[in-house]
Amino acid sequence: MGDWWTFLIVRDVAGGTTRFDALQRELGVSRRALAEKLAALVEHGVLRRREYHARPPRYDYVLTAKGEGLLPVLVALQDWGSRHVMGDGRLDAIGTAAEAHRVHGLVGHPVPEFAGRDWTVLYCFPGAFAPGPDGHPPGWGDIPGAAGCTLESLTYAAREPAFRALGGRIRGISMQRPDQLAAFAEHARLPFPLLSDADGRLAAALRLPTFRVAGTDRFKRLTLLLDPSATIRAVQFPVTDPAGSVDAMLDLLRARA
Repeated sequence: MGDWWTFLIVRDVAGGTTRFDALQRELGVSRRALAEKLAALVEHGVLRRREYHARPPRYDYVLTAKGEGLLPVLVALQDWGSRHVMGDGRLDAIGTAAEAHRVHGLVGHPVPEFAGRDWTVLYCFPGAFAPGPDGHPPGWGDIPGAAGCTLESLTYAAREPAFRALGGRIRGISMQRPDQLAAFAEHARLPFPLLSDADGRLAAALRLPTFRVAGTDRFKRLTLLLDPSATIRAVQFPVTDPAGSVDAMLDLLRARA
């Protein structure tokens, strides 16, 4: 863990860059050094090799369960850097200028596991909860930005037919547990799924802005527009008007699709 290449390799592999040549191009490291780093990570059980070509042998490098266990550490380091190195140390759920620059630089970057026939609107949000008998769970009101998550989701639900007519699909994603998201989707009667990034895979792979409150990592509110090849074509960040951002994204999809 003392080798700084370790986290860069883990980050890129989590993001879908799994082959030697692609990793070498992304990281700018020498082929010899990369071969040594990958061999060490395989030896220590962080990565495993998966053959995709027999003669000559060629491999994908994929995370093991041990490697996936590093993703929350990577997310925490990214959050610490954004808050205490690029920021002034205050908890910020909106986003800094440095984070905005980084996130908008994702245009043209592929997102693993989202390829399909349609354009995809992927909106990331801090937290949404189905209220129980006593209302929302304890601490809900202390999560910066959470109050707008229901409005954002309901607005996307209301506009879903318009997105579908343009060949678009909607996906929401949070770092909450899957059961919490499923309960909220049922409560709000959302016509699209909510996905969980509780393991931090997407946050770590794309270096998405997060913040930590009450011992839990949360996404800062942002939205990505992916083309059918799952390549990012537009970014909304920071999102300060949850409902207004939905109509703005609809206009972006209309212009691009």
